[in-house]
Amino acid sequence: PSRKKKALQAQVKRHVEAGSALYSDALKSYTGLTKDYAHEVIDHAEKYVDGLIHTNGLESFWSLLKRGLHGTYISVEPFHLFRYLDEQ
Repeated sequence: PSRKKKALQAQVKRHVEAGSALYSDALKSYTGLTKDYAHEVIDHAEKYVDGLIHTNGLESFWSLLKRGLHGTYISVEPFHLFRYLDEQ
């Protein structure tokens, strides 16, 4: 998947309801999402936690998911990703 601003924000808008809370790291591609979302940013160069805002849980989830997918499946089709997520 592309991390370029236009592509990333198009995917966010496609899959995340406007007004939702978003928590991200400081990747510049996320800049501008506050217009449609309650967007909070954690810049890991400065800190890892700001009160209740952090990305640790999400980073842990993705780490476990990636290890599980690579260790269990030969290939992962994006169309079936939700099924793999349900198994985690």
